[in-house]
Amino acid sequence: MRLLCVFSLVLTLAVGCSQAPKSGAPSQDTNQRQVKVQQIAPQKLEIKDSKAVADRLESLATSIPNVESAHCVVFGNTAVVGINLRKDLDRAKVGTVKYSVAEALKKDPYGVNAIVTADLDLDQRLRNIRDNISAGRPITGFAEQMADIMGRAMPQLPRDIRNPQDNTGPGPNDANQAGNPHP
Repeated sequence: MRLLCVFSLVLTLAVGCSQAPKSGAPSQDTNQRQVKVQQIAPQKLEIKDSKAVADRLESLATSIPNVESAHCVVFGNTAVVGINLRKDLDRAKVGTVKYSVAEALKKDPYGVNAIVTADLDLDQRLRNIRDNISAGRPITGFAEQMADIMGRAMPQLPRDIRNPQDNTGPGPNDANQAGNPHP
């Protein structure tokens, strides 16, 4: 009896291990493990006529109530839209109008990736860049305006200010006068 139990156990294990995998079991073939996924995020459309796209996005932005004017500049496949709003709007309303412009641009295939700003200074700088592009100075005008923007964005730290030193010794503006010894 004991021999019969051992024999049936060995036979059961041998039969169980020798079965081929069913359709639900993973295959050993590496080529069948690759997963194919479709990309669902929309690709940026290539902008071929930046002037036409800028005009289109400006007209979309100005179609929103409370937007007095809009200026758009296209760099590569990215558009920056500056909006000029009525002066009497409070901060909460400005945010609402800016959001409404972004919603309108989202429906446009070229405007879906646009950057919207309601900052008056940036709107003026975008207008200047656009005027320079129209005047045939795209690179120079862009570089000048970006330098101005970066100059406004970079903080001025008092400790970074260096006074010119003369050769006669420490002057009244020397930072080491406060008791800091020379190295």
